[in-house]
Amino acid sequence: MKRFLALALAVLMVAAMFAGCSGKKNYAANNTEYVIGVSGPLTGGAAIYGKAVQNAAQMAVDELNAAGGLNGIKFKLVAMDDKHDKTQVPTNYASLLEGGMQLSLGTVTTDPGKEFKNLAKEDNVFFLTPSASGDEIPEFDNGYQMCFADGNQGKVAAEFVSKNYAGQTIGLFYKSDDSYSKGIYDQFKANLSKDVKTVETSFSDANTTDFGTQVSTLKDCEFIFMPIYYQPATLFMTQAKSVLKADAVYYGCDGFDGIDSQEGFDINSIPQKVTMLSHFNSKATDGAAKTFIDKYVAKYGKDTLNQFGASAYDCIYALYGAMKKALDAGKEIPVTISADELCEILKEQFKGGYTYENGVTGEKITWDEKGYVDKSAIQYVIKEANQEAN
Repeated sequence: MKRFLALALAVLMVAAMFAGCSGKKNYAANNTEYVIGVSGPLTGGAAIYGKAVQNAAQMAVDELNAAGGLNGIKFKLVAMDDKHDKTQVPTNYASLLEGGMQLSLGTVTTDPGKEFKNLAKEDNVFFLTPSASGDEIPEFDNGYQMCFADGNQGKVAAEFVSKNYAGQTIGLFYKSDDSYSKGIYDQFKANLSKDVKTVETSFSDANTTDFGTQVSTLKDCEFIFMPIYYQPATLFMTQAKSVLKADAVYYGCDGFDGIDSQEGFDINSIPQKVTMLSHFNSKATDGAAKTFIDKYVAKYGKDTLNQFGASAYDCIYALYGAMKKALDAGKEIPVTISADELCEILKEQFKGGYTYENGVTGEKITWDEKGYVDKSAIQYVIKEANQEAN
């Protein structure tokens, strides 16, 4: 009898052990609101990006809650500071999860995002990042991007150029030994319409200070695509300003972000028009973008008005829309639903062709099977051509 009882007890202990391992702990069991977590630089050199995401996401949450939330259940945003330091992410993530996080905006920047995505995969937490643009961020099926992925910028830029410069010849200037520049260039060429001809030149030495040969090659081009960072771009523009046509147009990718504030460079001394691929026009005069700008500036001022915040605002509404669509289809999403369970519901929506309509950063926004966003790019004007050039 004792042997039987001992054996039965052992069986129960093993069964309990496996039962404990079969499911993920529900940290949201005591939630009274849906909790959305995000980690980003709220202090330090990159704080302008993190604060923009926190501000805009909170504004969207406040609007949703004022409208009744989701079936009467409100949302709560919890933002934690990672100082753009990936070593801060594990602690932030654990705190967010243990605090009841059920879905997430991931991280604001890419390096911390690489840490976050692995942790979120282990716990099956769904995230839609507004601005962590690394190609590897949506590696697993629980991660998606609202921003353009680095490598995907070439494809989106090619679609823009093919539509607006059909039948013309454009210039291409890239860094041949840089994975960012060459990767965008390769995607651009692979997706560019055959109706658009190109004149190409490149450089490979990061210490290059003389772009005379490249300027000469592109001197007759009226549109130049430059998938490079702003440091060499400013050098090229300075050396080319009196050689290129005054009404020529420069078009960069996110590497141009901040070009107008680079120390020692006066962008107004460049007669040509300077533009970049973007998904948000902070100078919009109508539509959803204008409405967002007016509300954001009234609440937070202009200092942190940027595409990071606009994208975060769209993330909140896109997640809300996906949850509402699931509810309308008969799914149950109680306020205490676990992150794991909610992740499965959201994955089903995003994999099933979910479309986010009328966003600040685009209309009819969808996602592909890799988690990359599919929406139209705009040509954001950093500086117009000098008046005398028109």
